[in-house]
Amino acid sequence: MLRVELIPALFDNYIFLLIDEASHKGAVVDPAEAKPVLKRLNELGLTLDCIFNTHHHFDHVGGNLELKRETNCTIYGYGSDAERLPGIDRLLNDGDFVSLGESRGRVIFAPGHTSGHVLYHFEEDKKCFAGDTLFSVGCGRLFEGTPKKMWNSLQVFLDMPDETEIYCAHEYTADNCRFARTLVEDDQNLLVYQEVCLEKLENGQPTFPTKLSVEKLINPFLAVSRESYRQRIGLGHLSALQAFTELRRRKDSF
Repeated sequence: MLRVELIPALFDNYIFLLIDEASHKGAVVDPAEAKPVLKRLNELGLTLDCIFNTHHHFDHVGGNLELKRETNCTIYGYGSDAERLPGIDRLLNDGDFVSLGESRGRVIFAPGHTSGHVLYHFEEDKKCFAGDTLFSVGCGRLFEGTPKKMWNSLQVFLDMPDETEIYCAHEYTADNCRFARTLVEDDQNLLVYQEVCLEKLENGQPTFPTKLSVEKLINPFLAVSRESYRQRIGLGHLSALQAFTELRRRKDSF
């Protein structure tokens, strides 16, 4: 089984350290910086085998070159975005697989936040590394994509098993909960989740991984796929895509 550790980085980023216990090899997803990764590798006596980049933004690839120089690891990323991914070695396409020990992750093309964003879904391990596509109770801004592209990318999560753990790259959960409550202020599931997350943050703990079953229930950018939810928030006259577009517009100015 794949073990995951969260390494805090920069202001609100998390780098994910994937550990294959059998081979004692590791991988990192989206190393914003190298030093905290190297420190943890040294503490664990772990070899860094590879880097999995979800997209090109500096706060996801800033540690690529130093980690490659120090560990000789292999860097994976979406092939069409190769020029924007420092040190890339392996060019990936939608549907390809990456491996760490016995664990295999499927590469899923998910444009919207950027034009070359991908997810890494380790289905047997019930883990998905979502980059900046899906956040807990939120989704990524549309820097290089249209609402339709992001909406289509989010549909991927609706098709994943409910028990999937979602690893998001930023600690935005508290703010996302506040926005979601402007839509459904009295939602008890959301209220309980918000309280749990705030307690975690007060204790210096991350709010994820989050279970996909929870996100399908309370994340407005997924829940808007349900007509009953659109009716509840006063957008029943819109299609799911139109309602998503309106929610993303509201969140951008929240």
